[in-house]
Amino acid sequence: MPTTTAPLPSTPPPFTTARLDALPLEPAYAEEMAVVLADPALYGFTGGEPPAPDTLRARYERQCAGSPDRGERWWNWVLRVRAAGEEGGRAGGEPAGALVGYVQATVRRARAEIAWVVGTPWQGRGYASEAAQGLAAHLVSAGGVRELVAHIHPDHAASAAVAVAAGLGPTEEWEDGERRWAADVTPPLVP
Repeated sequence: MPTTTAPLPSTPPPFTTARLDALPLEPAYAEEMAVVLADPALYGFTGGEPPAPDTLRARYERQCAGSPDRGERWWNWVLRVRAAGEEGGRAGGEPAGALVGYVQATVRRARAEIAWVVGTPWQGRGYASEAAQGLAAHLVSAGGVRELVAHIHPDHAASAAVAVAAGLGPTEEWEDGERRWAADVTPPLVP
């Protein structure tokens, strides 16, 4: 008799890391995230430009509505520095509760394509690696994911280091000038 798996939830469950809360994306985060994403240097490898708050709100509304493909989930989280006194405390001097970036996953069956962005003022503090590790572990445990994929510009050493921290390795496959990084994972994936 064939087994069935439970359908993936349309809204991603939140997760936490030592210093960060990953909160499901909401359009209400657009104004604060526009500030986080305001440095043009963030787009040096990916292209594009800093989004205006209204543009970002419209994008978030589309992302929160979900994929038109019923077999695919668009899971997006903003990254909030945990408040002082909560598990892990805070580091780097940023205000408790400040948003510092985002992680995302396009989940189809047991495969997730993941990405991460941390705003320029918060880079170099390990937030991206911590968030990507937490995302990978979360997708394996909560989302039933068994394959992780990311696409990274070959000159983006910092993003490659984040991929390694999340357990991904480079492949010989390329898409739109970016190298495919991948990992086959089985529970438990420990960040």
